[in-house]
Amino acid sequence: MAKEQQPEVLKVLDVAKTQFYHFTAVVISGMGFFTDSYDLFCISLVTKLLGRIYYHVEGSAKPGSLPPNVAAAVNGVALCGTLAGQLFFGWLGDKLGRKGAYGITLMLMVGCSIGSGLSFGSSPTSVIATLCFFRFWLGFGIGGDYPLSATIMSEYANKKTRGAFIASVFAMQGFGILAGGMVAIVVSSIFRALYHADPYSVDPIGSTVPQADYVWRIILMFGAIPAALTFYSRMKMPETPRYTALVAKDQTKACQDMAKVLNVEIKEKQEVAQPQNNRSSKFALFSKEFLRRHGLHLLGTASTWFLLDIAYYSQNLFQKDIFSAVGWLPSASSMSALDELYKIARAQTLIALCGTVPGYWVTVFLIDHIGRFAIQLIGFFFMTVFMFVLAIPYHHWTRPENNIGFIVIYGLTFFFANFGPNSTTFVIPAEIFPARFRSTCHGISAAAGKAGAIIGAFGFLYASQNQDKAKTDAGYPPGIGMRNSLIVLGVISILGFFFTFLVPESKGKSLEEMSRENEDEGDQVQPNRVEVTV
Repeated sequence: MAKEQQPEVLKVLDVAKTQFYHFTAVVISGMGFFTDSYDLFCISLVTKLLGRIYYHVEGSAKPGSLPPNVAAAVNGVALCGTLAGQLFFGWLGDKLGRKGAYGITLMLMVGCSIGSGLSFGSSPTSVIATLCFFRFWLGFGIGGDYPLSATIMSEYANKKTRGAFIASVFAMQGFGILAGGMVAIVVSSIFRALYHADPYSVDPIGSTVPQADYVWRIILMFGAIPAALTFYSRMKMPETPRYTALVAKDQTKACQDMAKVLNVEIKEKQEVAQPQNNRSSKFALFSKEFLRRHGLHLLGTASTWFLLDIAYYSQNLFQKDIFSAVGWLPSASSMSALDELYKIARAQTLIALCGTVPGYWVTVFLIDHIGRFAIQLIGFFFMTVFMFVLAIPYHHWTRPENNIGFIVIYGLTFFFANFGPNSTTFVIPAEIFPARFRSTCHGISAAAGKAGAIIGAFGFLYASQNQDKAKTDAGYPPGIGMRNSLIVLGVISILGFFFTFLVPESKGKSLEEMSRENEDEGDQVQPNRVEVTV
């Protein structure tokens, strides 16, 4: 098989010892994901508060709630923006370079986080419309962070610990979710202490104090702070050596940039700096040659991310509804608006602390030992198991004496989502595609995931409604019920398990080996064998 000799700078990157800059890059890239998850998931904390403030119905026995179309828009518009941003910035990252597009995403996140909190208007419709506008563009910026952060970290890391470093960037998502709950707890506690309010059943109007309108705005705007703190550091990051060497074809510049941040010695051989006979860089994205080499891999990364996000976002965005359905949260009419926010935030923070965050970091510690493939299979398998454990005896879990058991098992679904496909679907696309397509293919895979998230966000909202019309939320048609919705999520997890077999194992292999960067066009395909070590 004809192969181009690998540039010295890439060999050095593959075997370089873990250094301070690797951890610096994790923090710089990870703060973007901290902000991403904070902004995407904090909206689920404030939607019930928005309903009470802007959609109160005089004389109703229940507090105001967002109408179905408004709830779908508020929960889903950022996901639509994220999908568009993943495709656009994924493409831009391969055209302009990783660094060139990196600062734009952060500016969008900062500006639109602030704009979301400043959504004013003369009517509820205008407030919600302004909020949705800013959240779409916030999502657009967040979307860009997915392919760019993953690609940057993969192209700086050595092959021995690459998985752990990419997973560490993504694991900052867990801290962002946790921070969202903690900020909501602190802000709601302060306002509850300053402005006492009776439950809705006692005083329907007074249960939502006027100052509650500041609470959701403060929570949303807080997301701008971590992003703003890392802006300067992002602008100072050099372009990744792999992009400069393989795409920009400037190995001298790649060596210079690498020397700025990593303590390594590179002796570049000039005679191999400009290969003459390699044609592997000629085929285009989605060409016959690309599909022959990478078509099944792209189908595998996109399909597994798509299926995972249907289940994951359904669970995450609608935790409050699941908690209410099983009786873990008191009825809305027995609480004031700020009491309800506080108790929702407390419940979600507990799930994040006990299930979500540990799952991310178990992945970080094990991914370079047992591999991506094994972790993804384990995660999908146990997500399926625990979904069915919750769904099949669902009425058993709705009894008050069984609430704790429900929460434990529900938390385990989050643990195995994060010690599983939620982490690996982010890592793998950054490792298995050629450098000139890496950001684009990661963006396509991530966008497929967000398409699943949109289905989860919109579909679960309607599907989980009670089958009895009299028990549905205001404005909603009857659904298939919470039990059947959980069964559907279990089936989706089974599909994710089987589509994982399209994804190759990249543990311990260089990016060029996985992407077959140095092979001539037309060389016979040597399939990447999956090695599972448990």
